[in-house]
Amino acid sequence: MVRDVFTPPRLMALTGSMGVAHVRYPTAGTPADSEAQPFYVNSPYGIVMAHNGNLTNDSELRHFLDYDAHRHINTDSDSELLLNILANNLQKTGKFRINEQDIFTAIQSLYGECRGAYAATVMLAGFGIIGFRDPHGIRPLVFGRRKSSTTDGYDYMFASESVVLDALDFTDIEDVQPGEVIIASKSAVTRRQLVAEEKITPCIFEYVYFARPDSTIDGIPVYNARLDMGVKLARKVRQVMGDAMDIDVVIPVPDTSRAAALQLSHELGLPYREGFNKNRYVGRTFIMPGQETRRKNVRRKLNAMPTEFKGLNVLLVDDSIVRGTTSREIIQMARDVGAKKVYFASAAPAIRFPNVY
Repeated sequence: MVRDVFTPPRLMALTGSMGVAHVRYPTAGTPADSEAQPFYVNSPYGIVMAHNGNLTNDSELRHFLDYDAHRHINTDSDSELLLNILANNLQKTGKFRINEQDIFTAIQSLYGECRGAYAATVMLAGFGIIGFRDPHGIRPLVFGRRKSSTTDGYDYMFASESVVLDALDFTDIEDVQPGEVIIASKSAVTRRQLVAEEKITPCIFEYVYFARPDSTIDGIPVYNARLDMGVKLARKVRQVMGDAMDIDVVIPVPDTSRAAALQLSHELGLPYREGFNKNRYVGRTFIMPGQETRRKNVRRKLNAMPTEFKGLNVLLVDDSIVRGTTSREIIQMARDVGAKKVYFASAAPAIRFPNVY
């Protein structure tokens, strides 16, 4: 965990006034230490990048960087490709020192070269911090400021969720717009909309699962989105079951589905109960390697309370179904502690098209 690595003494020992951090597992490549972000290139200018998302034309970019740009790539990570495309574009200026216009020009070219999902934060040595988001706004990125405790000016921060800025007393929090670039240098904040796509397609899974409920993404509070999913799901349950509805109790699969399950129980006039207790020391089961490992870890992660299931017809509400492994195991757990009937509902909207991001 981040808190175990970056302890207060270690944080206090860090020097300088800028930084970039990344806390998510890799979504392309391998979970090797060499792929831990942020990535760094020395040439040109010293660039550090943290990236959230997936590129869909990575093989094409890899070929270009090797055969045309002659830049060596060390890992299988698409994030390292994104960084090197930016570095290559900046190198074309041939300047000893670059300015904001050079950065905008480089990222404008990157928008034309890189396809897929990318929200990125970049640190340029001695210059500043840059935040940019792909033209379709698939992955989230927010920006904010707070009065500096050490200077007369402001501190600036980019983050993937607004709660980070809230917790650190930042104000004027806003979304980096799809296709927008914001540069916070030592002297000024400059921003420019470089691409304006007609179709903005943010990732629904942020609202379903990834984001914390107290975040706001693209102007929509995540908690409100989950309540709305509960309303829609209640309508679906009523439509499918009709007069044959024989549900005694609604039980969420913790934690993400709680808001939707609570709203669903309210809409249907059914009791809401907490039937599963979550072990917070087991990680995400759906990303664990191997079916049997995932299955066993679901049992370690959740424990069913017999008093809430025994002899009852139970409607289990989960935020989504990713593989089905977890769902099947949870249903079996409910049966094992005495549930008479188990209904299972997913609060996520139906995914009608492949989502490679």
